[in-house]
Amino acid sequence: MRPADIARVVVVEEIDVARDGSQAVVVRRVVRRGEYEGHLFAVDLARRSSPRRLTDGRVRDTWPRVSPDGRTVAFIRSGVDDERPSEVCLIGVDGRRLRRPTRGASGFGSVHEVAWSPDGTRLAFVAEVDPLRFVVGDRPPVGSRAARDPKLRTPTARRITRSDWRWDEVGHRDRWAHLFVVSLDDPTSVRQVTSGDWGIANVTWHPDGRTVAFEADLYADADLHPRTSIWAVDVDAGPRSKRSRPRELLGAGGPVSRPAFSPDGRWLAAVGVVDTEPLDDVSPGLLLARADGTGATVELSAHLDRPIGAWCDTDLHGWMVHGRTGPTWLDERTIVAAITDRGRSLPECWTIDGSTGAVVDEPVISDRSSSGPWADVTTHQLAVAPDAPPVRRVLLLGTLSGRAMDVMSVDLAVPTDERRFRYHSTFGSAWQRRFVQPEMRRIEVPGAAGPIETWVASPPGAGDAALPTVVDVHGGPLGGWAPSPHIEVIMLVGAGYRVVLPNIRGGAGYGADWIRPQLGDWGGVDVDDVHAAVDHVVGLGWADAERLGVMGLSYGGFVVNWIVGTSDRFRAAVSENGVTNQVAVWAGSDSGPEYCRAALLGDPYSPDGVERLWRQSPLRHVADIRTPLLMLQAEADLRCPASDNEQLFVALRHLERTVEYVLYPESFHTFASNGRPDRRIDRMERVLDWFGTHLD
Repeated sequence: MRPADIARVVVVEEIDVARDGSQAVVVRRVVRRGEYEGHLFAVDLARRSSPRRLTDGRVRDTWPRVSPDGRTVAFIRSGVDDERPSEVCLIGVDGRRLRRPTRGASGFGSVHEVAWSPDGTRLAFVAEVDPLRFVVGDRPPVGSRAARDPKLRTPTARRITRSDWRWDEVGHRDRWAHLFVVSLDDPTSVRQVTSGDWGIANVTWHPDGRTVAFEADLYADADLHPRTSIWAVDVDAGPRSKRSRPRELLGAGGPVSRPAFSPDGRWLAAVGVVDTEPLDDVSPGLLLARADGTGATVELSAHLDRPIGAWCDTDLHGWMVHGRTGPTWLDERTIVAAITDRGRSLPECWTIDGSTGAVVDEPVISDRSSSGPWADVTTHQLAVAPDAPPVRRVLLLGTLSGRAMDVMSVDLAVPTDERRFRYHSTFGSAWQRRFVQPEMRRIEVPGAAGPIETWVASPPGAGDAALPTVVDVHGGPLGGWAPSPHIEVIMLVGAGYRVVLPNIRGGAGYGADWIRPQLGDWGGVDVDDVHAAVDHVVGLGWADAERLGVMGLSYGGFVVNWIVGTSDRFRAAVSENGVTNQVAVWAGSDSGPEYCRAALLGDPYSPDGVERLWRQSPLRHVADIRTPLLMLQAEADLRCPASDNEQLFVALRHLERTVEYVLYPESFHTFASNGRPDRRIDRMERVLDWFGTHLD
């Protein structure tokens, strides 16, 4: 596989399923004429047949949601150029009669989410609204044709009064998104339900058909101490009714997200942290509370010491849409959600007492020293069909042992060690057949704190020969490598390299004890683990000690910047959107203050706090960097901004070291996996050329 083949990669990236389990609707994304297109397909779950195309054209169709009666799909459509606001669309599951129920309505811009009412007569959707935040000068109303004119979109100025004015992949947060409702039998009935200097996400209907819950941060100091919780409004209440104002249903000490009502309306499940001011070693758990907002919030997964959701890294997920990993309800007593355990994320279920909410049955991680859970799976999205047998069958999009995402199902009623995944599609992974795929070997590297789970990707047939080897460091640091490789790993292996993927200390999939030593010690125990992994593969004879490279993105870029300033063992390095100066990035990042607090990195409030930031800054070792370093930077990255990494580049140039700095315009933090195709191709060509020059 070569860089230009990125244009051949297909991603089946979103899924929803009919309640009777007869069919699923998925989004299949392709590259066509240099742009991403996304289309809906129906997958028959009862028999083997080719997926049926529902939509086509130069569009990005996303967020499919099947109606309660299973006949219609609601989704969001945008153009491939992103110039027109995205809108709500409807289409029959037979692919006929495309409708636009909000076409012609005014007062809102791009739509981000859509959800069916329980009776299928209404849609709730989330869309950008006026008034503008911080903007000085007149600008066209949101959603208007004039608002799409680039010249008219530029404001006179921005008067910033809060620290939440920017976010990566969004840019300036000039507008919030709020809740709307529309009746399908009356398109003129579009009505805005919520408003205010705050935004909402993850909307869901209560079974009563009147109440909509959502995730929001309505606290006065939200920009200083972000803490989302679950709120609800009565969409049928009059504007003067108390029930038309948001009321909190489920809150905790830390952030809470992803609300889901039980089918009988008695319980509300969510994902969140019960601790106040939690540090990174506190993983998000499965929470439960009464749906009326009374009573205590209980964490159902506290015993697991594992995060709910997908916290393992493979860009075979596509990285363009958020994961949909639960919670969701199979029935009034059964909740399904994904758990990240080591480098896998697996669907599991909890059974509660419907009257008291007490846990009756729950997942168990029985042997934490074993080689892993019951399958090498990563779950990106899951869905359930509550009216279809078997009663605990879960549909998911995910990877399995290196295979790219396709539609799979698994019966959670089967004992853990007997569960098997059944494939219902092949068109998400068929592209892999064209290319040589890596041989993935899992090893346990001896480390100071215990075994370091590591994957080694090798060219097929390479055996135990000593090859030029690249160590790839994961991001996060709460992330972790999965059994399925990144696309860059596939290409590096195809070029003849062995790639080492260690899950070093800091990754959330290994429990709090694996995270805690790394808090406030970036460049310490984590880098020790990287060296341990390198020592081990060299000792096995798999890696040529004279031809070692290292690369990483985000936190992985930090590790690269640090390790080349504290070691000369690598002959070449690639740092991408990393961190070089923690003092600068504390305020330079869109999430810097909260990120640094939770990771115990330091703060600028005292000499000691500044010293801690500087102590964990690769820039302090710049004079010792002699490894040829390629720095890749997304110019619009607000997570790890260019202004930070330019400090390292300029210093290295003045020291006359071997360094290149490549800026990619209009690109965000993870453009390597979800950026414009030509930029992704250029990036990969440079990575291969850099290692080819310095390792070969």
